[in-house]
Amino acid sequence: MHIADWQTSSHCGEGEACVSVATGSVRHTIRLRESENPEVVLTISRTALRGLVLVTKLDELGPQSP
Repeated sequence: MHIADWQTSSHCGEGEACVSVATGSVRHTIRLRESENPEVVLTISRTALRGLVLVTKLDELGPQSP
């Protein structure tokens, strides 16, 4: 398995739930994990991540469920 160099935002405080990011072992992929559950890793293409960030910034996800 590829050993990733995980990076976490400097805005992430101690004890907070944060997302870490690393480049994937497959070309042009990004790996994401949550600090509270680091053994679960999501691998996504750079294009898909770019789209997710764009949609999130545009607030097109709609209202959140309770």
